[in-house]
Amino acid sequence: MAIIRMAFNRNPYLGAYSLCTDKIALLPSIFHFKDREVEAALGVPVVRTDVDRSPLIGVLVAGNSNGLICSELFEMGCGEGSVKPDVAVTQIPGKFNAFGNVFLVNDYGAIANPDLPEETLRLVSRKLRVPVVRGTIAGIKNVGAVGVATNRGALVHPDVTAAEVKLIEKTLGVPVEVGTACGGVKFVGLCMAANSNGAIVGMTTTGPELGRVESALGFI
Repeated sequence: MAIIRMAFNRNPYLGAYSLCTDKIALLPSIFHFKDREVEAALGVPVVRTDVDRSPLIGVLVAGNSNGLICSELFEMGCGEGSVKPDVAVTQIPGKFNAFGNVFLVNDYGAIANPDLPEETLRLVSRKLRVPVVRGTIAGIKNVGAVGVATNRGALVHPDVTAAEVKLIEKTLGVPVEVGTACGGVKFVGLCMAANSNGAIVGMTTTGPELGRVESALGFI
């Protein structure tokens, strides 16, 4: 298990641009970094891709080991230098399009923005093969932006309530800890991407923050 600090063209908000599961790591094709270092940390192959030529993979796509979901408006891997992921990708109809922001997912469950319609939750549950429950984190509806979850643990916004923690732990089946990243940023989901093997975090993440990431995600 490993955690590496890095940046995309000096941008530390890796979670906005990346998505990791226990089978694959999706990273943008437009940035320069060493794939082998990321693969060594995460223990899965790196796929360089995009979402309708946007590098905001982590904002626009959610998923787990069973598949990926994105808006029906988008197609993955259509930009220059990008490839289509060799995994099941379900395009979801509806007005929501930032699926990486509105879902917090692992292989055991998913927390969803409470404004999502019931038919969307049923479709996502069927495609990702997990129970999906509406919820918030620190009162924030875009749960994927303020949390990161693996099959070992979850790190969430420091202002999360006890009731929210209870719901997350019950739904995702993992312990929850609070913390920040990238030098005090509470929107930890935008600062990193992780799976059960390791994580990539923004270069500005401090030593104490790294320690909390290791603890929360079950790396120590």
